[in-house]
Amino acid sequence: MFHTRYGFLFVFLLATLSIAGCATTSYHPSDTMRTSVPGFYHEVQRGQTLWHISKIYDVNFEKLISANHLPDASKIEVGQLIFIPNKSKEALGGSRIEKSKTFENFIWPVRGTVVSYFGSTKDLVKNKGIDIEARELAGVAASRSGRVTFASDNLKGYGKTIIIDHRDGFQTVYAYNAQNLVTLDQAVKQGEIIAKVGRTGRAAKPMLHFEVRKNHEPQNPFYYLP
Repeated sequence: MFHTRYGFLFVFLLATLSIAGCATTSYHPSDTMRTSVPGFYHEVQRGQTLWHISKIYDVNFEKLISANHLPDASKIEVGQLIFIPNKSKEALGGSRIEKSKTFENFIWPVRGTVVSYFGSTKDLVKNKGIDIEARELAGVAASRSGRVTFASDNLKGYGKTIIIDHRDGFQTVYAYNAQNLVTLDQAVKQGEIIAKVGRTGRAAKPMLHFEVRKNHEPQNPFYYLP
């Protein structure tokens, strides 16, 4: 009985260790996916966003996020490798280089400190963009080239507001301005000063409220700002 009992115990311990060994084996779905899906890696360069990279290689933005299992698409770093699915670097040839040179990325509209983020809530109002605290009357620059499709001196909650359409499904919103410097239907270039930082609308101190919209739906600006 002694040998039978300890023989059973030995078998039990052996089975337990075997199960534990299996449990500690790491599984990386991204590795499995990348070996089964053709593609290549892109090394992130300074000033690039994931959206910018998606445009260079003509890959759907959401699919690029999914392919790389990114928990936050707004946070990629210089030198990081991004997997480009279902594309061949050789087939793309020089076209990707030309796109990279000619494609107009978004730029920051003003220098300052972000004090309220996309999706945050204050006084039961959800932020549809970001609020950037800046020097009063500092120049507000157009984030990309486009045409002014809205200009108001007193939009409820937004105060003096400008909306620019970029003709590719994207729009940008600039609000809380002290002064609007462009008019409806005016064409503007990226970097052109279109307004002055103020404290109109819901702003309690000098700041710019900035939104990026895709087909008129608010997006997280950090997906697009370098």
